[in-house]
Amino acid sequence: MNHNLTHGDRILSGMRPTGRLHLGHYHGVLRNWVALQQAHECFFFVADWHALTTAYENREVISESVWDMVVDWLACGVNPNLSTLFIQSRVMEHAELHLLLSMVTPLGWLERVPTYKDQIEQLRERDLATYGFLGYPVLQSADILIYQAAGVPVGEDQVSHVELTRELARRFNFLFGREPGFEDKAEAAVGKMGKKQGRLYRELRRRYQEEGDTEALSEAQALLEGQQNLTMADRARLAGYLEGGGRSVLAEPEALLTTAPRMPGLDGRKMSKSYGNTLSLRETDAAIDQKIRTMPTDPARVRRSDPGEPEKCPVFDLHKVYSDDATRQWATEGCRSAGIGCLECKKPLIDAVQAEVAPIREQAEALDADRDYVRQVIQDGCDRARDTARQTMNDVRSAVGLDYRAR
Repeated sequence: MNHNLTHGDRILSGMRPTGRLHLGHYHGVLRNWVALQQAHECFFFVADWHALTTAYENREVISESVWDMVVDWLACGVNPNLSTLFIQSRVMEHAELHLLLSMVTPLGWLERVPTYKDQIEQLRERDLATYGFLGYPVLQSADILIYQAAGVPVGEDQVSHVELTRELARRFNFLFGREPGFEDKAEAAVGKMGKKQGRLYRELRRRYQEEGDTEALSEAQALLEGQQNLTMADRARLAGYLEGGGRSVLAEPEALLTTAPRMPGLDGRKMSKSYGNTLSLRETDAAIDQKIRTMPTDPARVRRSDPGEPEKCPVFDLHKVYSDDATRQWATEGCRSAGIGCLECKKPLIDAVQAEVAPIREQAEALDADRDYVRQVIQDGCDRARDTARQTMNDVRSAVGLDYRAR
């Protein structure tokens, strides 16, 4: 994963509640979350409002799926002591920022989102002629911007959504960041930094604006983060003052491209519930054994003595995920020479998947038996998320002119 984040930067990611998770979720998302929480301030949320954009008629399913999914997160090692876990719809500030962003989002920006037409084509059986579906990228942007997230882990197909978020942050800052007396307020904020720090800030600002020194910009931004005597509003002003613009109310996030391997399903296609080709994180050993044993193989191997081609076999795709070089070499040579049978080839995979799933299943069973703990984890996470979101909304309301005060 290539990015410019530093230790402690805030990360935001979410997942739609679809029920119990499978190995595709684990390898594609959750292992990355577990790693990120060791070095960053992470906010992970259940995107229940997003689920309603395409499945609003399945509200009962969504409700139960929330808790099944959170149990799987915890069972996989997402740690509530290191990360903030919460439910989107329990933090109403998401909806408020979504509403305000929708007021200034050009319609053409939404219609050009690549996944918009793709999903309409793929989900023809569902009624997607709704504002909620057209506007869900704005809600995604609100999810990110409400926490001033520095980074959002995504696959390549989601990069366009993060770029839209960056564009919306720029547009909002341009429209609402130009407060009256901005320069006087920014200079007053510099004075609060103290003589030495204020002098350093002005020098770094000069180097960036006059010489285009991007390293000076990074140093100045880091300097602002360490200023405990500045309010969030003053820090936002000085961030905008650095770059020669107005107050930066909303921070532009960075897309963190994940390098997770493509997780093949039992039929060779991408692992997906819609294909019915998954191995869940709570499969029993017997179910894993049966599912992998009955996987289709290279159709050329009709008999045990027929040679096959590993690259045409879905089983070999799993070897690419689970097996070391020596095992893959053994499988390749044995298949092409008919030296091993298909069941022999599958045995190392059965062992590897069973070993991976067993501790997750055991932990999930314990959590299922203590749903009060799971609900408390989410309650605590919602409280922390709400506190952070409210700070952003205070600045947003002030910038838009909605912080009515008696005069």
